[in-house]
Amino acid sequence: MDSPAAPRHRRSRRDWFVDTAMFVLAVAFGFYTSVERLHISPLPPAWLFTLDQAVSMLGCAALWLRRRWPVGLAVTLVALSAVFEMIAGPMLAALFSVAVHRRPRTSGTVFALSVVAAVVFTYLRPDPDMPPLALLTLGLALQGAAVGWGLFVHHRRRLVLAQRDRAARMETEARLRAEQAQHQVREAIARKIHDVLGHRLSLLSVHAGALEFNPGADPADVARAARVIRESAHQALQDLREVIGVLRAPTAESSEPSAPTRPGLPALADLDALVAESGRAGMRVELCDDLGVREAAVPDRTGRTAYRVVQEALTNARKHAPGAAVRVRVTGAPGEGLTVEVVNDAPAAAPEAAGGGHGLAGLAERVTLTGGRLEHGPAGPGDGGPDNGGPGDGGPGGWRVRAWLPWPA
Repeated sequence: MDSPAAPRHRRSRRDWFVDTAMFVLAVAFGFYTSVERLHISPLPPAWLFTLDQAVSMLGCAALWLRRRWPVGLAVTLVALSAVFEMIAGPMLAALFSVAVHRRPRTSGTVFALSVVAAVVFTYLRPDPDMPPLALLTLGLALQGAAVGWGLFVHHRRRLVLAQRDRAARMETEARLRAEQAQHQVREAIARKIHDVLGHRLSLLSVHAGALEFNPGADPADVARAARVIRESAHQALQDLREVIGVLRAPTAESSEPSAPTRPGLPALADLDALVAESGRAGMRVELCDDLGVREAAVPDRTGRTAYRVVQEALTNARKHAPGAAVRVRVTGAPGEGLTVEVVNDAPAAAPEAAGGGHGLAGLAERVTLTGGRLEHGPAGPGDGGPDNGGPGDGGPGGWRVRAWLPWPA
């Protein structure tokens, strides 16, 4: 009857105080009722009076079990209250306990039983000094007050628990949002550093490798390679400073689509210099400019994204397809969009070990943020071939990166 049972736990000081107060009040109620019964006439039979007192004392002692079996104790005391008068005090305390610790439906059922018990008691043991209806009304009022007070405490506790749970959920959600924001910031920093430093460091690696594997090179070639290494290292340091400056700024590049190009940030017109730089590093790069990148009025954000696409594709070709011919093609028009395509042939030498693919993943995210699309995968037979404005056939082993970027009319 007490299912689901409340979890057993040790009483706190507050619990001991409440239980002691309930016991004392029940004893006081029984003692007062006993004294009042001695002043009425006619007196009840001696055996019934003694039995009533004994049952009342047992009921008061049983209140110490009200936390463990509230429903069972309440039903038992309600049943006894239909015959015994002095058990009313413990019965009211039991009704209060059920209303506090159990669902309102259970409390209502027990209260209905107490109403039936009150009607039976009024019929079996009428008070000669009080009309039966008044006696019944008094009993129902006391029982209703006990149950009502218990329901108030029950709902108040549920409200407090709900507020605590809501506060805990809000704290957890705030922590998750903070962690997500930190994760996004870390990804943005990693993407920017990869964009600006990956290309420079790959050039350093190419020229340093040439010096390592050709120690007997002509002094002029050695001096030229050393100069390129020095210039690339200086430029990489400069790029890193610019990235740090952008990250410290209150607004990021991605949040200012209409802002003018800041000094030092690449633009579409810098593709010629990027291709020439890769050529000086020993790559065979051909730029097919159907657009006229130097004169094209491409939005700054679109131009920067196109530059990053070509830069990442050339860096990957230099790492994974050394010695392969690379073709870069730029086409488009206002209202149609800007298309950038980079295709490399199969590598002429063994490629480096493949990385984690973070460069293309970050590039895809950058292109998506501008409202464009990025495609990459093995090059087909016609990619970059003679019909597409470039030498070679882009056959098996080649790779193609193609991005479409919005270009408003």
